[in-house]
Amino acid sequence: MVQVGKPAPVFEAAAYLNGEITRVKLEDFRGKWVLLYFYPGDFTFV
Repeated sequence: MVQVGKPAPVFEAAAYLNGEITRVKLEDFRGKWVLLYFYPGDFTFV
């Protein structure tokens, strides 16, 4: 279960980075501050 102040589970996700869609892994940012932002309305067709 995810809890405030505890490490996030390891995952890989698609991300928009430097003008293109790429895959990022949370472990690539180990030791750095990370802000995870999820907005389900983007990139969906309604």
